[in-house]
This record gives sequence, C-alpha cells and structure tokens, in this order.
Amino acid sequence: MMIKNEQQYQHSLDWLQRFEQSIASLDSNEHLKAEPERCQLHRDSYQSQVDELKSEITEYERLINCDTSNPLKIKVDSLNKLPNALIKARIAAQISQQELADILGIDEQRVKEYEDTDYQCASFVEILEVSTALGVKFETVTVQVDFAEIEAVKKSVDKWRKEKLNIKTKASKDY
Repeated sequence: MMIKNEQQYQHSLDWLQRFEQSIASLDSNEHLKAEPERCQLHRDSYQSQVDELKSEITEYERLINCDTSNPLKIKVDSLNKLPNALIKARIAAQISQQELADILGIDEQRVKEYEDTDYQCASFVEILEVSTALGVKFETVTVQVDFAEIEAVKKSVDKWRKEKLNIKTKASKDY
C-alpha cells in the first residue's frame, strides 16, 4: 500500500500504534508465552505489519519534507510503477489533488479517480498531461523486450480463447 494523502497518513500512524501495542501486549502475556510457537507466530505477524507501516510512513514523510529547491529523483523499475511515481511527485511538490485538477483543467474528482485506481482509468495522453503538469521527466529509460514473456502471454491468450470457445460450444449444445 502507498500513503497518498494526509488522511491515510494519520490512519497509518494510528494503526502503527495499535500494532506496536499488540506486540507489547503479546510480550507481556505470560499465558501465551507458555505456547512459544503460537506466540512467535502472532508476534511475527504484528511485526510484519509494523515494518510495512513504518516503511510507508517514512516514505510519505520523506516526500512531504523533501527539499523542493532540488529535483527529486524517483526510481521507477517498470511502467507498472509509473502511477506511484506520479503520486509521489504530486505529494513532494506539495500540490493537492484540487490544485493538480486546476492545472489540468479537469474536476478534482477525476484526479481522485486517477490516484484511487493507480491511473488505471487514465488514458496514455492523460498520464502524459499529469507528468507534464508535475514536471516529471525521464532521464534514461531502457526497454527490455522479453520474447519468452511474449510467447507465454500468447499461449495464455490462446488457452483462454479455446476455453471460452468450448464453453460457448457446450452452452449452445445444451440448448
């Protein structure tokens, strides 16, 4: 999960406190200590949540407190991660969703939809417009074409189409 706004940040801080309290409660529970494996399983589960929340909180705080007099570098490992980079750029620039909407000349609700769906509802042109409005530039991009992946996708699509055709054929025979 990624913290995208102040409300989510406050919510994350609350949950962090709750998980830390749960760990402290586990550590002091003598009854549960009689079952060390069970106790450790619960503790590890809570600790995992604490670690994840701390990481997200730290990243959000880094963004809201970044030095805006210098360009911010955000690493994007794949095109699928571009939406997170756009949201991080908006947060770091201290631009609200309403301000971004005003810059783009669209309704704030549309920007909320972009971010709530990690830009799945945005067209490529809309993503380019947001990137431009936020001053996001790619320094160097390397595209790797994975031919084995292409073949795997083709096989999956062929299998899916055949299954769909079989279902249709079977359904028409049943009537």
